[in-house]
Amino acid sequence: MNIAVNSSFLHLRQNFKQLSRYYSIFSSQQNLISQLQACNKISEITQFHALMIKTGKDQIPFALSKLLACSIQYTQYTSSIFKCIQNPNLYMYNTMLRSYSISNDPTKGIVFFNYMRGQQNVILDQFSFVSVLRSCIRLSESRTGLAVHSVVLRYGFDLFLDLRNTLLNFYCVCVGMSCARQLFDEFPKRDLVSWNTLMGGHLCAGNCFGVLDMFVELRRDGICATVTTMLSVLSAIGELKVVLVGESMHCYCIKIGFCYSLKVLTALISMYGKIGYISLGRTLFDEAYPKDVVLWNCLIDGYAKNGLLEEALFLLREMKVQSLKPNSSTLAGLLSFCASSGALNMGEYIQDFVEDQKLALDPVHGTVLIDMYAKCGLLVKAVNVFDNMETKDVKCWTAMIMGYGVHGKAKDAIALFHRMEDEGFRPNEVTFLAVFSACSHGGLVAEGISYFRRMVLEYGLTPKIEHYGCLIDILGRAGLLETARELIKGLPIEGDASAWRTLLAACRVHGSVELGEQVKKELEQRFGEHPADSLLLNGTYAIAGILPEEGDTLEVKEGILEKEVGSSRSGRKEAGCSSIELCDNGGGFLSQVEVH
Repeated sequence: MNIAVNSSFLHLRQNFKQLSRYYSIFSSQQNLISQLQACNKISEITQFHALMIKTGKDQIPFALSKLLACSIQYTQYTSSIFKCIQNPNLYMYNTMLRSYSISNDPTKGIVFFNYMRGQQNVILDQFSFVSVLRSCIRLSESRTGLAVHSVVLRYGFDLFLDLRNTLLNFYCVCVGMSCARQLFDEFPKRDLVSWNTLMGGHLCAGNCFGVLDMFVELRRDGICATVTTMLSVLSAIGELKVVLVGESMHCYCIKIGFCYSLKVLTALISMYGKIGYISLGRTLFDEAYPKDVVLWNCLIDGYAKNGLLEEALFLLREMKVQSLKPNSSTLAGLLSFCASSGALNMGEYIQDFVEDQKLALDPVHGTVLIDMYAKCGLLVKAVNVFDNMETKDVKCWTAMIMGYGVHGKAKDAIALFHRMEDEGFRPNEVTFLAVFSACSHGGLVAEGISYFRRMVLEYGLTPKIEHYGCLIDILGRAGLLETARELIKGLPIEGDASAWRTLLAACRVHGSVELGEQVKKELEQRFGEHPADSLLLNGTYAIAGILPEEGDTLEVKEGILEKEVGSSRSGRKEAGCSSIELCDNGGGFLSQVEVH
C-alpha cells in the first residue's frame, strides 16, 4: 500500500516538474524561439502548439509569428493556423506567402499575394515581392512576374538589393538572358549574389562562354570570387571541354585556397571527367580528406561517362569496404550509362548490389532503372519497377511514358499520361515530348494535335523546337506533308535544320519528289549544303522510281563523299561503331566503308 502511494506521489511530482519546465519555456522570448527551433517534426510542432493554446500564449502575436515561421515547410498546417488568426500582421502574411512559394503548389502563392494587395490594413514590403517572385520562377510565369516587377517599380522597392537579385533570377529563368543582362547593368549597386545569379543564368541557358566572360569582368572589377562563383565557372569549362582553361582555373583555386572546399573539389573532379582527363580527377580524389558521398558519386559518374565501368564498379565496392553507404545519385550515372550503351548485365549487377545494400527505391533510382530496362528492351521489368515505387515524381512518370512510346505502345503511353493527371501530377515540357513521341510512333495524328493544344492552352507551356519537330514528324508519318510544311513556315520561333530534315525524310517515305526538292532547296538556302540532304532526296527519287538529276548526285571517291552542286564540298563519312555484351565482357565492332 505504501509502495503504491509513494510511486503515485513520485509520478505526480515528476509531472509537476515537467509542467513547470513547459511553463518556463515562455518565460522569455529567447526561450520561445530556441524551443521552436528545436522542433524538427510536425508532431513536435503540433505538441508545442497545443501547449501554447493551453497556456493562452496563442493570443500573443509574437508567439504566433514564430510558430508560423517554424511550421513554414508544412503549408497545410501553416494555413490552418493562419486562418484562425483574427488580425494577422505583415510578418504573418509574409510567412504564409513564403510557405506557399516553397510548397508543391506555388500557384497559391500568387493567389495569396493578390489577396494581400486587396487588404486595406496590409502594406507590402520587399519580402512580400521576393516570395511572390519565387513562386513565379517555379511556375515559369513570365507575365505575372513582369506585372510584379511593374508594381515593384511603382512602389519604389527596387532600391532593395535582395529584391533586385530576386528579380534578376526571375529574368534569367523566365524572360531571357539579354533582358537579365540589361537589368544587371542598370543596378546602381551589385554584390556577389548579383554576379553569381547572372553567371548561373548563363550556365542554365547553355551560354558557357558568357559565364567565363562574366568571371573575367568580375575579376577586372577587383571582386573576389566565392565558392558559388567557382562552381559555375568550373561547370562551364567542363561543358566547353577546354583543357588549358580548366588547368588554369585549377591553379587559381589552389592559389585562393578553394581546394580545401569539398564542393570545389567535387566540381574540379566533375570538370576533368567531362573534359576526358579523369585521371587528374582521380588524383584529386586520392588527395582529398575527408571524403563524403558526393565526392565518391562524382568520381564514379566520371568513370561511367568515360566508359570506364570496371573502375566505377571498383569504387562502388570500395565504398562498401569503407562502410560508406551509397545513395541513389551514386548509381544514377552508372545505370544511365548502362541504359545508353545497352550493358544490361552490368545494369543488373548494379541492381543486385542495390538490393544487397538494402537501398530504398526512391524516384531518382527508380527513374534511371525504368529508363535502362526500357532502352534494353525489357519493358515488363520497367513496368514492374514503376509499379513497385512507393514515391513517384514527374520524372518517373515521364520515363515510363517514354518507355511505352519507344516500344510502340502509344495507347498505353496515353493511358499512363491520363493516370498521371488523375493522381495530381502536373506534366512538364519533357512529359509532353514523350507523349508526342509516342503518338508519332503509333501514328496517332489527332491525339498528337490534341495534346499539343492542351500543352499550350491548358498547362500554359511554351512549345520548343523539339515539340514542333515531333508534331511535324506526326504529320509527316500520316502523309500530311503540305500541312507539315506550312507548320514549319509559321513557327513562332526560329526553327533549325532538324525540322526541315524531318519533313524531307517524310517526303522520302511517301515518295513526294516535288515537295522533297523544294524542302532541299529551302535547307540549302537557310542552313547551307549538307550530304545528308542529298542522301534523303536520292532516297525519295528511288521510292518514286525515277532517276535523280545529274547535278545532284553523290559520288564516293577515295573514301570521300563529294557533293557536286556548283562548287565542290567534301566531308568524310563517320565510321560506324557497334558494341555487344558477351557474358561479362564487351566486344566492339568497327564498321567502315572502303571503296576501291
